[in-house]
Amino acid sequence: MSQLLRRLIVLQPGEAPALLASFATLLCMFSSYTILRPVRDALGITSGLENIPYLFWGVFVVMLLLQPLYGWLTSRFPRSVFLPWVYGFFAANLLIFWVWFRVQADHTWIARTYFVWVSVFNLFVVAAFWSLMADVFSREQAGRLFGFIWAGASTGGLIGPFIDRKLAVPIGAINLLPVSAGLLLVSLLSMAQVIRWQRRQAGHAPAPTAAMQDGVAAPRADGAVGSGAFAAFVQVVRSPYLLGIAAFVLLMTWVSTFLYLEQQAFVAKAFSNADERTRFFAGIDLYVQAASLTIQFLLFGRLFSWLGMRALLAAVPLIMTVGYALFALAPVFTVLVLVYAVRRVADYAITRPCRDSLFTVVSREEKYQAKSLIDTFAYRGGDALSGSLYKGLAGGLGAGPTAIGWLGAGISALWAVLALALGRAFEQRGRGARANP
Repeated sequence: MSQLLRRLIVLQPGEAPALLASFATLLCMFSSYTILRPVRDALGITSGLENIPYLFWGVFVVMLLLQPLYGWLTSRFPRSVFLPWVYGFFAANLLIFWVWFRVQADHTWIARTYFVWVSVFNLFVVAAFWSLMADVFSREQAGRLFGFIWAGASTGGLIGPFIDRKLAVPIGAINLLPVSAGLLLVSLLSMAQVIRWQRRQAGHAPAPTAAMQDGVAAPRADGAVGSGAFAAFVQVVRSPYLLGIAAFVLLMTWVSTFLYLEQQAFVAKAFSNADERTRFFAGIDLYVQAASLTIQFLLFGRLFSWLGMRALLAAVPLIMTVGYALFALAPVFTVLVLVYAVRRVADYAITRPCRDSLFTVVSREEKYQAKSLIDTFAYRGGDALSGSLYKGLAGGLGAGPTAIGWLGAGISALWAVLALALGRAFEQRGRGARANP
């Protein structure tokens, strides 16, 4: 297996067990999520198209309330305790939703609650996983391995939509929730392997760990991190680098939300029930994840080595600047679907591995707490703001697709400028860490 991996990526001795366990964790976790996502999008329409921007605000408020709790957990408990509990909590929630859908005939408010819950689930579970990855692997390892690990998300992204396409109509979309819960629990087994691997590495290396070699102290392999429930807010506000990452995520969500809402409006007219909409969304997800998987397995690690962080980080914003301009010039649904699909492929294959690598040059506390804040609070804050702007422009001012397209192109261009600056800051931190080991 190690020989096969070395043909795909640059692999050092002893890394294969952690790499495969990390890949398997993300595969099962993302399979679970990608079963839920088409159901969420279909039920979002059930709750009313005009209400989706309000649902984004609901997600944002829930994030605001839960972020201090997440900070408290990371400051009080070792990750070997709180990460399994986080995953177990969400798996139990899925079974509760399944029962709720089955016992109540009117699904309007259940659908709204579920829409908010899935968005919270996605960001907290993914953020917790990548906080662990940023703690386990060094900056140098991240550049080589994160693209392959992220391929686990795309592999799971093939499994989840495939299950939805085959089963959503025959058994009903709601009955997919227990399947998702089972996959999430399976991911816990692989996560335990990752944690055990790092404990063994720390036990064999009493000298500075891989994280310390990058200029970030990691006093022990497992343990509580941070200094309190609100530590993440203080960390972000005090660090221009973390503020830059937060702004990057904010602009990224603006670029995505406009396209998402346009697509929802079309699907609401084209399909009459939630099961058919679930199957449609699952079909799109299947093609997106297949393309993402190909890029992650074969290209990301080499692109990172050839081009560096700055170029890769700015590539997707530049692609979206062109994509939005094309949509403004030809505002038809085919172009919309193509541009949105390209954005999602580029996000999974390039932007997310790069964004997660940005946290390999920060402290251990910031990896768990500030990263979670940015990946949850800033992400959904961007969704809420951009959703309200879209509603105001399209509904209040009557802006058409062309106007939305040119606005999206402008935001994407600003996103590209910020990406270049953030990539430069990342490289400077990396050089500083090597100069001061």
